[in-house]
Amino acid sequence: MYSLLPFGRTSGMNSFFDDFERSFFPTEHRQTPMFRTDIRDEGDHYLLEAELPGFQREDIDLDLKDGVLTISANHSETVDNNKEDGKYLCRERRFGSYSRAFDVSGIQEDAISAAYENGVLKLTLPKRGEPEPRSRKIAIQ
Repeated sequence: MYSLLPFGRTSGMNSFFDDFERSFFPTEHRQTPMFRTDIRDEGDHYLLEAELPGFQREDIDLDLKDGVLTISANHSETVDNNKEDGKYLCRERRFGSYSRAFDVSGIQEDAISAAYENGVLKLTLPKRGEPEPRSRKIAIQ
């Protein structure tokens, strides 16, 4: 609770880990965090769920190329320097680009479908069926 207050008291362990992270990983050297995903095997397809809270459908891009599915999302910040009110005391929400790539070999690429609702992107990735063994006669010459 105390860690939510910008100038309040902090508990020992929360403060310790926050200070540790800041000292070893300064803000300018931190990578933009990747979004979290869950992938479930649903039998005939995989279900990939990606957490993308705060994004609009238009902010998300799905690209499929050479057996690699890339999910990209971009948050842009609008800055209005003319306003004097609303100065931030603490600002932890991030703006920027997020991207993650997945190998989709073994997936029917033309049958992938996507839906986005309540900050969760859901991709249905139908499995490619096992190739049927083909038999043919070989002529003897």
